[in-house]
Amino acid sequence: MPADQLPPPTTPSLNADCGNCFALCCVALPFAKSADFAVDKSAGRPCTNLLDDFRCGIHTDLRHRGFTGCTVYDCFGAGQKVSQQTFEGRDWRRDPAGAGAMFEVFPIMRQLHELLWYLNESLTTAAAEPVHAELRDAWDRTVELTEGDPATVARIDVDRHRQEVNVLLLRVSELVRGAVPGRKREHRGADLIGAKLRGADLRGANLRGAYLIGADLRKADLRSSDLIGADFRGADLRGADLTETIFLTQFQVNAAQGDATTRLPAALAVPPHWGDSPPEGLTANPASRGRPRRAGGGGTRRRSGRPAAPR
Repeated sequence: MPADQLPPPTTPSLNADCGNCFALCCVALPFAKSADFAVDKSAGRPCTNLLDDFRCGIHTDLRHRGFTGCTVYDCFGAGQKVSQQTFEGRDWRRDPAGAGAMFEVFPIMRQLHELLWYLNESLTTAAAEPVHAELRDAWDRTVELTEGDPATVARIDVDRHRQEVNVLLLRVSELVRGAVPGRKREHRGADLIGAKLRGADLRGANLRGAYLIGADLRKADLRSSDLIGADFRGADLRGADLTETIFLTQFQVNAAQGDATTRLPAALAVPPHWGDSPPEGLTANPASRGRPRRAGGGGTRRRSGRPAAPR
């Protein structure tokens, strides 16, 4: 893609900067007691581990204290956007009257930033060049939505916007996966919890929204596969090749288990916990094949390894 068509540097950061956020993910969103979280927490109530300076009191021990879900969450930069720009640096403790509005805006902004992540990736994907112009238009419209004041952002029909963007993301998926020769596996939304997929050829596979909790994907070839919304909690990715996959996010990777032989896309980092054994979280008993408990309300899934992505 020509450099002059890339998103300009003044557009929103899509990487979380917790130091410039008022711990919105620890307050605004709910979570349910499960293998991911040690306790229940309702939306708008601060986590009991949150300190007065907006830091986590058990940050270095989250996994061992039963808060694995916190370690995989990623707001795509929405936290600092809402804290420092939408609300101009006014935090919910010093401005309790505005707290409700801030907590309402945050999950909407988070979904918009997630869409920007997928659009940015699409705009730098050569195979998607036939729809780059439409993708750029969608990028511009989404950025514009993120720039509104609190009341304007709160009124956004984010589900409708996601559906519109998803039409383009599906087209990108078809273009990328269509370039892979041979028959591709169709596993969109499939129940693959605990599946034995070691060494599987999944090149160009459609794994949108697939449940891969605790799946054995050791040495699997996932190149050019569509992974949007796939749930990788506790999946074993040791030795797997995820280069050239599309729509894979950092918190999907964080939710999985891998090692030095796992090959990731260049934009993603190796999680600090990789190398731990056995795989953590919901894979403790994959044979149960029970779907994870989801938190209700709040307009978004709370800190799971499953994005609220369009599928």
